[in-house]
Amino acid sequence: MRIRTVAVAVALLGGLAWLATLPTVQAQMEPGPRTDAATFKVDPVHSSIIFGISHMGVGYFYGRFNSPYGEFHLDPDDPSKCTFEVGVKAEKVDTNNGRRDGHIKSADFLNAKQFPEITFKSTSVKKAGTSTYEVTGDLTAHGVTKPVTVQIEHLGTRETERGHLAGFRTTFTISRSAFDISYMPQGLGDEVTLMVGIEGRKK
Repeated sequence: MRIRTVAVAVALLGGLAWLATLPTVQAQMEPGPRTDAATFKVDPVHSSIIFGISHMGVGYFYGRFNSPYGEFHLDPDDPSKCTFEVGVKAEKVDTNNGRRDGHIKSADFLNAKQFPEITFKSTSVKKAGTSTYEVTGDLTAHGVTKPVTVQIEHLGTRETERGHLAGFRTTFTISRSAFDISYMPQGLGDEVTLMVGIEGRKK
């Protein structure tokens, strides 16, 4: 029995000694390749722009804009050199109802024929946290340009089988009347929530 007890003790000590090496192994695996400054083209298939608005004071309705486009530049050493340019075609609005989509594209709302694009172009970027940036820029919709400041979260940058990718997300609100879109104030809220998820591939 004594021999078996000694053998078990030796095995346990050996196991503990092996476990003690794990932090060292993990530390060797964690550091990844440094991310250099790069420009990324927005992937319209893996990017989303969702909007939401109060309806009749009793519900909240959501829709989206398909096929966002643009590009962004990342510089991990100097956030002030980062830039973001994102746009959508007003005609790409999608609420899962053709008749409603047509009304939103009309002069009552977006007036897609006269103002075909909705765009955002950054004017300044600064670090706001470990993985967040404070981005100020010009938002243009319905022929009106207004400055907005948003907090965006950097979700990651990595090499994949699809190329070198990077992605962000943000949620913010705007006033539609500030962009001269004030039709149907009794039925629709003035505040519009925008949820944006952008993925880009290195150019």
